[in-house]
Amino acid sequence: MSQMHLVVFAVASSLLIILGSVESVPVPSDSEDAHAEIRSFVNELKHEDNSYKYQFETSNGIAQQEQGVGGYYASGSSQYYSPEGQLIQLTYTADENGFQPQGEHLPTPHPIPEAILKSLEWNRNHPEEEQEEMHYNKHAHAEQFLQAPASASSGLPYERKI
Repeated sequence: MSQMHLVVFAVASSLLIILGSVESVPVPSDSEDAHAEIRSFVNELKHEDNSYKYQFETSNGIAQQEQGVGGYYASGSSQYYSPEGQLIQLTYTADENGFQPQGEHLPTPHPIPEAILKSLEWNRNHPEEEQEEMHYNKHAHAEQFLQAPASASSGLPYERKI
């Protein structure tokens, strides 16, 4: 068997393994999703400025729209219904600040404790003290470990000043 046949066989085997392991979720034929139809579809691309816009909506409540300039900026929204019947809505922008999604279904961070907020405020109002402390700690740390060699009886190459 030639090397080319081995490569084709390896790729084909890999695809069969991957495709065989993908679990599909069957949609009951009597469900609304099985018979969903596209209600509207728009897809526009302007070659002059590389801007685009697309939008679609289906009969089962799935909708999405996005507009932007390819490679620079995008904003859009999407919505669908969860299996429990809850409307899930997402809006987003993507730009030099990254992808910024918003939606009530997204997890939110825990509130910052009051003591931490006060500490951050104090640091913000006293930057000179924080810098002095950093300068002191940097030099104290270096002095602590750069001592003269210890006596032969201790076995340590340097004594640690405590």
